[in-house]
Amino acid sequence: MKTMSRLLHFILPVWRWLLLAVGLGALTIASSIALLATSAYLISAAALHPSIAELQVAIVGVRFFGLSRGVFRYLERLTSHETTFRLLGRLRVWFYGVLEPLAPARLGGERSGDLLSRFLADIETLENFYVRVLAPPLVALVILAGTGLFMAGFDVRLSALLLATLLLVGVGLTWLSLVLGRKPGQVLVEAKASLQADLVDGLQGLPDLLVYDGLPAYFGRLDASQTGLLQAQHRMAAISALQSALNQLLTGLGTWLVLVLGILLVSTGQLPGIYLAVIVLAAMASFEAVQGLPLAAQYLESNLQAARRLFAMADTPPAVLDIAGSQVKIGSADLTVEDLGFTYPGTSSDPPTLSDIHFELPVGKHIAILGVSGSGKSTLFQVLLRFWEMDAGEITLAGLDVHQFTQESVRQCFSVLPQNIYLFNTSLRENLLVADPAANPGQIGQALSTACLDEFVASLPQGLETLVGERGLQLSGGERQRLGLARLLLKHSPIYLLDEPTAQMDTLLEARIIRNLQTALQGHSLLWITQRLVGLEWMDEILVMQAGRISQRGTHAELIGVDGLYKQMWLAHNDLFALQDS
Repeated sequence: MKTMSRLLHFILPVWRWLLLAVGLGALTIASSIALLATSAYLISAAALHPSIAELQVAIVGVRFFGLSRGVFRYLERLTSHETTFRLLGRLRVWFYGVLEPLAPARLGGERSGDLLSRFLADIETLENFYVRVLAPPLVALVILAGTGLFMAGFDVRLSALLLATLLLVGVGLTWLSLVLGRKPGQVLVEAKASLQADLVDGLQGLPDLLVYDGLPAYFGRLDASQTGLLQAQHRMAAISALQSALNQLLTGLGTWLVLVLGILLVSTGQLPGIYLAVIVLAAMASFEAVQGLPLAAQYLESNLQAARRLFAMADTPPAVLDIAGSQVKIGSADLTVEDLGFTYPGTSSDPPTLSDIHFELPVGKHIAILGVSGSGKSTLFQVLLRFWEMDAGEITLAGLDVHQFTQESVRQCFSVLPQNIYLFNTSLRENLLVADPAANPGQIGQALSTACLDEFVASLPQGLETLVGERGLQLSGGERQRLGLARLLLKHSPIYLLDEPTAQMDTLLEARIIRNLQTALQGHSLLWITQRLVGLEWMDEILVMQAGRISQRGTHAELIGVDGLYKQMWLAHNDLFALQDS
């Protein structure tokens, strides 16, 4: 019931559209009933050869109800689709708003295919809830009330009998479909989500599967997911066949019972014979109002299961929360980190990921953070960007604790170049304009020149309009990295965070880019994560991290003069280049 009530909450902004759709649906079925009843009366009355004047009202009625049925059906479809599209749009915006605060901390352990399935398939499943699950019972109630009154005008027993058979279909058969479809409906949603997640994961990881000969195992898992989905669909189809057969049986039975009772009433003189066909055909047409209810109940559980998957994600608490009254504007970009400590959730028994981290980054200072893989460098960036909440210590901006500012305002202070650069499946220009939609050609050209990408773009037939492909796969690793660097420079933030910005570049290109950045980032604060000891001479300070702690700090000249990890890495770096030169 909680899931149902939360779903109904989304109907509030469009309740007028829903009521309009229900009203038009009821008018459509009422027109069908009136059309058959009026036609039956016209034929029965015409058999007695009355004056044509006595049949004029019935003739006009047949024409009116025949035309109005089509008009009402069209308007009902138009309105119900408008209602559905408005609701789906609201659901998608709501779910995206739910996901955004969870990224990346709470979504790191989720399968991208499963997230895509929730965003697309589960929300699309809910389109049936409002039009095929919520609206039909309301339409049925209106028609049952109208049909009961209509039949009661002839005889109360006819009304009671018809309402009993309508309720048998609308309630009894609906309950049976609900019971039979509950488990298969849940399985259907989960099987569909599993198959879609496997497909997305396989497409994204296809190069790795090919290299490591993982396709046979992947195809086996894919086949198992597909088999589960087909079995769930077969069970739902079998239930649909059963409820359809029972629906036709009970409709025929109800119509037959009304016919038998009508004959008895005619034979005893309690009902004029001219109305016998009227009540029979009206009863037969009235079953249209309840025939869709069992199918709606059959798929109700699928809708509820899809909603549960969405609400389960929505109920996940974000890793970082803004406090009440958080400020939006930050006065300056002076950054201070004191005694920072952090441990990933679920790893409390392990050593802290970060411990006792402290440094100062006033405006214009350049700091390099050096260390082997797993020493906590990238985690430090994520904590600074408020993706994770620190366990200990303090981070201040402009002399104030970052908790006094909104997460969004803190992130606006940073331009970030991550290790894994995400590029959208669009043009080079559009990928650059993500950082600054108002950037002019001169600014774009300057960013490309600093990233040493201008000559490459000029060599392309379509230039900046060249499509980069899904996740930028039309470009090499170095080209993607340089495009990300150009995008970084377009944001014009006071603090730049660069995570291995030259890892996929050759030595000469790396040296050119470092020289360009020295000029471009003058006056800006810089945190540069790297494992490559290239260009560190221009850094104001170097922090060497080991096991989540800062083991050494100083300038390049100071650190190579003392024994420690930095000197070891420096000597190994020189030996490697000497070996390459030989």
